[in-house]
Amino acid sequence: MPLFEQYQDQLNKAINATQVRSFYAAYPEHPKAYGQESPALGKEAFDLQVGKPFLGLLQTGTIATIGEEASPYLNQSLGIDYPTAPIATYIDNASTALKTWRLTSLQERTGILMASLDRIAKRFHEIAHATQHTTGQSYVMSFQASGPHAADRALETIAMAYQEMSRFPAQTYWSKPMGSFSINLDKQYHAIPKGVGLVIGCSTFPTWNSVPGIYANLMAGNPVIVKPHPRAVLPIAIFIAEIQKVLQEQGQDVNTIQLAADSLTAPITKALAEHSTVKLIDYTGSSSFGNYIESLNKQVFTEKSGINSVILDSMHDLRNVMRN
Repeated sequence: MPLFEQYQDQLNKAINATQVRSFYAAYPEHPKAYGQESPALGKEAFDLQVGKPFLGLLQTGTIATIGEEASPYLNQSLGIDYPTAPIATYIDNASTALKTWRLTSLQERTGILMASLDRIAKRFHEIAHATQHTTGQSYVMSFQASGPHAADRALETIAMAYQEMSRFPAQTYWSKPMGSFSINLDKQYHAIPKGVGLVIGCSTFPTWNSVPGIYANLMAGNPVIVKPHPRAVLPIAIFIAEIQKVLQEQGQDVNTIQLAADSLTAPITKALAEHSTVKLIDYTGSSSFGNYIESLNKQVFTEKSGINSVILDSMHDLRNVMRN
């Protein structure tokens, strides 16, 4: 059975939720919803990854590795290295992937991306530990935000993109009467992707803030390069690894999505953002860098930091209020 048919019921539920604006969560936010053994297995997977290269990615062109994540809980480096490549390699890989991904049907893209979310769900507890030890969030917050909440955001993106891209027929027979004869045309319509997308991640919510842009690009036929924050790579690397696996299983180019890791001392974000091949940019982070992103001649989507005043009217326990 094609992947699209396997997930069509779930897709319809998600589409309905976007139309009536009702509550719908395909991925429960409670850690116990994923089986009694899942928490221990997730912890074991994270522990086994610490101190070793991340080998889950299938992308090509790697020439070196890099990594500088550190755990505020362990008070030490995680010692995880990620593959890196020259910027030209990321661009060339994405440009090559565009040639085939743009021709993949909407239904096939939808099935692949929904299947990737189900695979990612099996690693929610691992992702939670990865988020906790890179962002400093509590375990439960890490689990919910980087796991089920992020996956539901991705599913909502898939549902909305599918609705928009399926509103018009892919093929129609057009006939115009002209008196004694008619002009008849067989018309075909194709949604044309804009090109290579770039998603720039942040250090606080490495998956929750990145997956909408990732899945929107992929649904629209755009290959995507993901440039995470150097201090929070592992959570989104797990997402990317599972997407690449489904792409490979379905005979697609694994470089349709790539992780582009860098370091704080040798950043590559500007070089990627300014490259003429990159047509779309999704960014989360500081307002100053966001303003720079918005100044580029690209289609950009930014979520910039803000400072909001808060008035506390009264409280019973100041210490716990401040801790929260």
